[in-house]
Amino acid sequence: MQVLDDLLARVAHVRDLKELEDLRLQVLGKKGILTQEFTQLKNLSGQEKAHKAQKLNQFKEAFTQAHAQRKQALQNLELKARLQAEKLDPSLANTHISASLGHPLSYTKDRIIEYFTQLGFKLHLGELVQEEFYNFDALNMPAYHPARAMQDTFYFKDHKLLRTHTSPTQIHAMQTQEPPIKMIGVGPTFRRDYDTTHTPMFSQVEGLVVDSAHKVHFGHLKQVLEDFLHYFFGDIKVRWRSSFFPFTEPSAEVDISCVFCKQEGCKVCKHTGWLEVLGAGCVHPGVFKHAGLKNVSGYAFGLGIERLTMLSCAINDLRSLFETDLRLLEAF
Repeated sequence: MQVLDDLLARVAHVRDLKELEDLRLQVLGKKGILTQEFTQLKNLSGQEKAHKAQKLNQFKEAFTQAHAQRKQALQNLELKARLQAEKLDPSLANTHISASLGHPLSYTKDRIIEYFTQLGFKLHLGELVQEEFYNFDALNMPAYHPARAMQDTFYFKDHKLLRTHTSPTQIHAMQTQEPPIKMIGVGPTFRRDYDTTHTPMFSQVEGLVVDSAHKVHFGHLKQVLEDFLHYFFGDIKVRWRSSFFPFTEPSAEVDISCVFCKQEGCKVCKHTGWLEVLGAGCVHPGVFKHAGLKNVSGYAFGLGIERLTMLSCAINDLRSLFETDLRLLEAF
């Protein structure tokens, strides 16, 4: 029995939980010393068998108790060591923090707002839920217009919907303010779309300038937008193309020289050397009529914040802007 006594004594000197578990298996395991001792009882008889069985059971109880106490002590030591290693001193400066420009979308939006507000444009956020009149009718989009289709718009009851663009802010501004009006509408918009270049929610900036008749013309629009694009993208070329929008006449789409290939041709610009960035035009007389304005002139423009973010930050998948991938954020 001296061997068992030695094993019992070893419990108090075990240094870690692994060593303690090895000792437990050595004693109590299926092939352990104690198991072998109990197996040999069949070779004994009478009082000698009973006496040895009693001693083995006493040892088993003592070993189990000593093992449990030592295990608890070792677990407490490991916990203390881990807490010490993970100790946080809030008074210490974190030298691993790097400066950040913020999320690319927020950074881009702030740059756009900063430019136009310095020119005197007033910021309007508007309501996300709009009536059909403000989102479509007042912008020359009749009931049969494809933009009003159920597959494109999130509709509610009572002719309400999630706005599909920020243009309703322009109608509200013209109905509640006397010209001259100089404003930008900024905020999220919603459409039923989702792929590498579209998401169900995206952000827009729409600008509007209204003054008395003949005071505002296309030349003013052209100057403001070309100055903005050079401010935002730097040394680029700007191209104007005739287009059609229900709420402006004449209408134009504005392109810039590809910021990736410098007009040498690449996949981003589809080897044309040009990238479309915004739409603009002079406000359609029908829009002024819906807003209740007479003898006025004006221009309007719209651009997507995600679009400008992707171009200026070289991001090729729009969905990555809305995912929690720290690798993208750390790049800024």
